[in-house]
Amino acid sequence: MQYDLIVIGSGPGGYVAAIRASQLGLKTAVIEKESLGGVCLNWGCIPTKALLKSAQVFEYLKHAADYGIQVSEYKADFGGVIKRSRDVAEGMSKGIQFLFKKNKIDAIQGTGKLKAGKKVEVTAPDGSISSYEAKHIILATGARSRELPGLKQDGKKVIGYREAMSLSELPASMVIVGSGAIGCEFAYFYHSMGTKVTIVEFMPNIVPVEDEDISKQLARSFKKNGMTIMTESTVENVDTSGTGCKVQIKTKKGVETIECDVVLSAVGITPNIEHLGLEETGVITDKGKVLVNDYYQTNIPGVYAIGDIVKGPALAHVASAEGICCVEKIAGLHVSPINYGNIPGCTYCSPEIASVGMTEKAAKEAGYEIKVGKFPFSASGKAKASGAPDGFVKVIFDAKYGEWLGAHFIGMNVTEMIAEVVVARNLETTGHEIIKSIHPHPTMSEAVMEAVADAYGEVIHM
Repeated sequence: MQYDLIVIGSGPGGYVAAIRASQLGLKTAVIEKESLGGVCLNWGCIPTKALLKSAQVFEYLKHAADYGIQVSEYKADFGGVIKRSRDVAEGMSKGIQFLFKKNKIDAIQGTGKLKAGKKVEVTAPDGSISSYEAKHIILATGARSRELPGLKQDGKKVIGYREAMSLSELPASMVIVGSGAIGCEFAYFYHSMGTKVTIVEFMPNIVPVEDEDISKQLARSFKKNGMTIMTESTVENVDTSGTGCKVQIKTKKGVETIECDVVLSAVGITPNIEHLGLEETGVITDKGKVLVNDYYQTNIPGVYAIGDIVKGPALAHVASAEGICCVEKIAGLHVSPINYGNIPGCTYCSPEIASVGMTEKAAKEAGYEIKVGKFPFSASGKAKASGAPDGFVKVIFDAKYGEWLGAHFIGMNVTEMIAEVVVARNLETTGHEIIKSIHPHPTMSEAVMEAVADAYGEVIHM
């Protein structure tokens, strides 16, 4: 069959690109070897948020007395928590099926491989092979859990994020290697459920890509709740010969051995570019990523790549934006390249983290003279009333021209607040315009206005 566009992969990059292409009048097909929605919808973003919500509800029950409510008996049904997460993912995948039917997109089950002459070979689950042609082909195959040489995953005792979402029993103890978003989200979930959690991080701070103040605040919160955090440490070896795991960890003080039931490897992801036909068709890659221009065109005319397999943040919303940008360029619309300096990042542990733009350290290293404002949630009426006074909003401005360089939030629901900053930065909004924009009271979002006011010496409630 012939199409205007074939997309290989149906994650948040692939399925969004396909829908936008269909809206623009392109006859479109998507090739997917597993379930529609890709890793994000089936094994990542969505089901992990379902797990985290269950953990949050369980935490509320534990602390119900703090809100004047007596709960005499409660317990976590770990199997029920996992089932709810899987049900949410399944429902969302069916939603993608509906959107494909609505937009007249053909979903082709199987593994796609790029062939010369703008063709795609698809191997179906039964082993049969079909061939399809398209004027344009987008590669959107995503990524998988990264494996370290000394930390091979066996799917049982040493696991990745996929197994972490579907364990049959709650482990009594777990060592989590890596403290990025994946590591910290699972740390919060399993700790809340009752697992003894140890986090091992190679860098000096957990969530190392965040502003240092954010990293330190999260470490304080995690330690206060009873987690063990080992920074500037590396896992040298994991012995799985016994009933559990013996984890050998190299620290600043020497080598330490910790025993646990399960080791979760959360050290990042590896792009899925193998067996895609890149070498045979001459598509250029570098350091495990497909090389593309500002509109995701590879060196081969008519072949494009988006999402985790290209340079840039490996985030679902980035893949979606890249897919839309790529398709609109294909359709001949006037398109501006994505501004990768204004991409928000979110971590959904508790407290949540949300950030965009430069950290304070990066701004100083870039030579900016800066104004920094901070507003603690302990001074927020809404946060105090909600029982969530931990955390703060931090903002960074260029002192000379007033450019909003960055913002860094930690606290309850801050992932819902960061978009204000993203839009403001996109519109080149000044700090004074934020101060003079009336924010509703009482809300968590007032903290943004107050932090900006603090940067300019006008803060009221602190």
